[in-house]
Amino acid sequence: MSDAVVVGAGPNGLVAANLLADQGWSVEVLEAQERPGGAVFSDRAVHPDFVNDLFSSFYPLAAASPVIAGLRLEDEGLRWSHAPSVLAHPLADGRCAVIDRDLDVTAEGLDELCAGDGRSWRAQCATWDRAGHDLLRALFTTMPPVRALAGLGLRLRGGGALRLARTMLLPVRRLGEEEFDGEGARLLLAGNALHADLGPESAIGGGFGWLMSMLGQHYGFPVPVGGAVSLTDALVSRLRRRGGVIRCGEPVTEVVVERGRAVAVRTAGGDTVPARRAVLADVSAPALYGRLVAPEHLPARVLDDIRRFQWDFATFKTDWALDSAIPWKAGAAGGAGTVHLADSVDDLTRFAAQIAMGLVPDRPFLLVGQMTTADPTRSPAGTESAWAYTHLPRVVRGDAGDAGLDGSWDAARREIMADRMEQRIEQFAPGFRARVLGRRVLAPPTLQSADANLSEGALNGGTTALHQQAVFRPIPGTGRPETPVRGLYLASSSAHPGGGVHGAPGANAARAALGIRRPLAEALSLVQRTLTGGSGAATVGNR
Repeated sequence: MSDAVVVGAGPNGLVAANLLADQGWSVEVLEAQERPGGAVFSDRAVHPDFVNDLFSSFYPLAAASPVIAGLRLEDEGLRWSHAPSVLAHPLADGRCAVIDRDLDVTAEGLDELCAGDGRSWRAQCATWDRAGHDLLRALFTTMPPVRALAGLGLRLRGGGALRLARTMLLPVRRLGEEEFDGEGARLLLAGNALHADLGPESAIGGGFGWLMSMLGQHYGFPVPVGGAVSLTDALVSRLRRRGGVIRCGEPVTEVVVERGRAVAVRTAGGDTVPARRAVLADVSAPALYGRLVAPEHLPARVLDDIRRFQWDFATFKTDWALDSAIPWKAGAAGGAGTVHLADSVDDLTRFAAQIAMGLVPDRPFLLVGQMTTADPTRSPAGTESAWAYTHLPRVVRGDAGDAGLDGSWDAARREIMADRMEQRIEQFAPGFRARVLGRRVLAPPTLQSADANLSEGALNGGTTALHQQAVFRPIPGTGRPETPVRGLYLASSSAHPGGGVHGAPGANAARAALGIRRPLAEALSLVQRTLTGGSGAATVGNR
């Protein structure tokens, strides 16, 4: 019998398992897919000479995460690589807004686009220099992040903390209008907000766009050398060296609960895998509360709240093997690892509105990854391993274009949508399509079949919107990994602080299982018992 069973071998599950193993716990990880890694995986399925990341690719949150840093994955062979520049957003007139890891280069480029915007960008970076460390601490720890918030208060005296809080709550359109006069800087912020499901008019879109932009400026958007799978391989290697066991091809169908406590899991093959101390679930909150835990073990309020859980946007992704670099009209885009494609902030508003109305966008906003530019090992010299993804409505009611796309995503409709994405790239890079050696099309159902946590391709484990953050994530409660079942912890991106490869949900769940608590956390557990009407979560580290 293992001390802990971890359900799911995604990055959060692997982080949790590693931290438990570090404390001498025996750990068994059960993964439904035939390989570990979840959405951190790469292969050569597009072309044998090209490495393409199947899901995620760039990892600024991993670069900034104290959780990932503490694992010392470089000891397992992990290496990081950077593109010459971080992020580019070509403008309609052929110019280009660029984030470079050299602040002077970024600021001077923005000043060329609009005089004064470089100075404003430096001011944003100065705020980050004062607040960024404590802000990340607050983001990556369990609720409430008392020490980090106290640190912010000390560093940002004289109303600075309130001004930063206001900035974090602003829609990204408003933040851009307040801080910058030119479209280029505003697009950098707004495009970064749409890495999540936050359109230009969404509350906290300004905070998310600012956070991602500052991460890009200070940490870059690094990639693992050799492919995203290198990050998974390092996590797996570290766990196995500490005695952890990973069993792939073992879907878990039930968390076994006895007298209000999680004591085991059952697999699709009929095995019962006992857990002496804890079960940690790196699965979506709807899967945990709607499928794995039987309703009779959950308070009625939890069952009602989980029905209100909101997913983030669906995703459609296309991978390419290209015989040469993308021929951008804006030459500066060629050196960026990530490129955003939208005509204007208004264009992004139009895109987000079409999704809100259930329409497949006719001019999709694209996030483009130039992987060989970021990591030359990904394909032969002179070629490019590339991808692009866009967001879609989860329930399609119609097509804003003229192709009649209806969300069924059969083979023909997948190809139509991929063609639409390529035509969008052609607007900014004429001749792109002539360079395609091979492509792979990943519609929302395809992404979900490859990783069940990616419901319709949702990338963030649930909406990033304000009403499902912090103490509202995944349902109203405490924003902590404990569940109403003793010894059961939510360790996925459905838990605070949400999506991104930073390991915080897994780390928070592991610490809770280990019994690493503070007096205020104990009080919050009492609050959770009151809010959910359940028995709460007890400390199990010494059991």
